[in-house]
Amino acid sequence: MENKTTYRVGDAEITRIVDWNLTHFKTPQLIPEWNNETVHDLPHSHVESTDAAGEYAPLSIHSWLVRHRGRTVLIDTGAGNDKLRPYAPYFGRLQTPYLKNLQTAGVAPEEVDLVLLTHLHVDHVGWNTRLEDEQWIPTFPNARYIFSHKEHAFFTNPANSTERNRTSFAVQQDSVDPIIAAGLADMFDADEYEIADGFTFHATPGHSIAHQSIIFRSTGEVALFAGDLMHHPVQVQRPQWNSVFDALPEEARASRMWALEFAAENNALVFSSHFSAPSVGRIQRIGSRFAWTFL
Repeated sequence: MENKTTYRVGDAEITRIVDWNLTHFKTPQLIPEWNNETVHDLPHSHVESTDAAGEYAPLSIHSWLVRHRGRTVLIDTGAGNDKLRPYAPYFGRLQTPYLKNLQTAGVAPEEVDLVLLTHLHVDHVGWNTRLEDEQWIPTFPNARYIFSHKEHAFFTNPANSTERNRTSFAVQQDSVDPIIAAGLADMFDADEYEIADGFTFHATPGHSIAHQSIIFRSTGEVALFAGDLMHHPVQVQRPQWNSVFDALPEEARASRMWALEFAAENNALVFSSHFSAPSVGRIQRIGSRFAWTFL
């Protein structure tokens, strides 16, 4: 595990739990509008979030562990081990030390109280379950798993089973449906869904049909768990640049702008899902644009 860094937001301690790092994406494959010359000319472009030549953009796959007033919360659960992913082979049959990393942070799977899922893509729900005796069982057996009903309904409706969505359909079968069958799922339909102790889901569709960001408030401080609204810090300065994974381009741009405005206005600590380590920072308004600063 990379050196554990714990952040404080109000009464909460928040720790990055690494699953693994994805290094094979070329920058234009990730963000089709990427142009090295344009990016290098941007102030605060964070070209260090690419390789030396600006050719590849490494992505971190991780969860956020939140310990707050006696409650243990995981936000997203990475890609998981042992999963068959024929249409996304870089996620297939993984053997990562995720659970060991969680234990190094001082938490056993049985101690997790809540699992909050921003959306139901392959790299956000994989550790919902683990393989035991050829069965997918809940990794966090004492937790309530909370996620959008609309998102699950979309990825289980045969009418939406397209080439783009085929991995997400497989993901429901081994990483989401077993949670529902075990009676551990709480699905919600509202655009704003408040959970006890300061957590609120806020609808930010575009990356997926019902993508949610999570706002957390504690003793006057604010955090934003942005999910997949952004995959690279350059999108803070170029919010019109979508990633290749954004299913609904215009909605994705609108949701990204909401997040930038919210973070800047509330001085929120922003916890990203895929920015390279440390994956945490703040967003500042500079004139009509925004800038990202790693913490």
